[in-house]
Formats: sequence, C-alpha cells, structure tokens
Amino acid sequence: MDPFLVLLHSVSAGLSSSELSNLKFLCQRCVSKRKLERVQSGLDLFSVLLEQNELDPQNTELLRELLASLRRQDLLRLLDAFDAGATSRAAPEERDLRAAFDIVSEHVGKDWRKLARKLQVSDSKIDAIEVKYPRNLTEQVRESLRVWKNAQRADATVSHLVAVLRACQLNLVADLVEEGQQARALQSNGDTGSGSLSQMSWASDAPSSTAF
Repeated sequence: MDPFLVLLHSVSAGLSSSELSNLKFLCQRCVSKRKLERVQSGLDLFSVLLEQNELDPQNTELLRELLASLRRQDLLRLLDAFDAGATSRAAPEERDLRAAFDIVSEHVGKDWRKLARKLQVSDSKIDAIEVKYPRNLTEQVRESLRVWKNAQRADATVSHLVAVLRACQLNLVADLVEEGQQARALQSNGDTGSGSLSQMSWASDAPSSTAF
C-alpha cells in the first residue's frame, strides 16, 4: 500500500466532525466553496487537495499546518514518522531532485515564470501560484516545480531540469544544481567505500579459526 495514502486514512479516521469543519474553514483559500460543500469526511477533503496539487508525499506542509491548527499532536507524530520514513525510502534520483528544488527555489527569483513556462506549466497554474503565494518568490518557484513534477512524474529528472535552466539562460543556477549532485554522488561513494573498508577491517581483526 502507498504509505502516504495510509497516513491520510489514519488522519481522517482520527478527526471528529467539529475538527473536519474547522479544516474545511481553513481550506477556503485553496478549495472552492462548491467543492467544500461536498466534503463529508477527511478523506473527501484530502482527495480534493491531492487533485489540486496542494498535497502530495513530498509536499506535506499544508497538512502539517492544518493538524497544528487543531493541536493534534498525536496526528502530527504520525506525520513526523511518515516524513522521516519518506526520506529514508527515497531513491537517490528522488533525493537529487529534492535537493535541486531547494537550490532552484533559492536562486531563480523573479525569473521563475519563464522557467515554469519552459517546464510546460500552464499560465492558469502560474496565475494560481501567484495568488496562493503572493510576495513569496521562493514558494512560487517551489510550487511551480511541484506542479511540473506531478505532471511529468517519471520524466521529471534533474538532467531535464538542468537542460531547461540552461535554455532559460539560468546557467549559474544550473551549475549549482550539477555541483550539488556531483557532491552528493562523491559523498555516497565515500560512505560506501568506508563501509566496505570497515567490514574488511573487522574481518582482518577477527581471530582466525584453528582446525583440529
């Protein structure tokens, strides 16, 4: 089963009717009134948020804000456990993409619309991102990257992102992404090598068995 869907099911099961009403009220800024009227459970609300790219396994900030507003520390602990597990489960390619998102979000700035269009994010989505994160360039960039990743799925790769950055003349940012990727690869190789060396050292220190 998908661990994220299991998490959402557990959170939904733990919500009271009054807490669900509070969450619906808090979600008015990102969910239309008509959709909220059809929400009868936490799963209904989460389904809408998933459809609108407000929520996904790599984007749990909104869920955390909602649970914090309810002061449900027990449900927040479930989310903490999921986030910790997601980091350890993530494939190297996924970790590289997350790290690239951090770099791009920090350095692209006002050029994010040009980058988003080159990544084939629609103008309507770009407008919605601007409304959602007014005066917050970092989150505007990050959200546009999330939309691209959710749309492209397996085709959303670091190499593709770097190529688009260069096509947008954002070569400095592209260089930073590539340098970060190379540094992580070297670190990963170093950790693997030290692990192998440690095993070899342990084996050499172990007493040899004597045949009788």
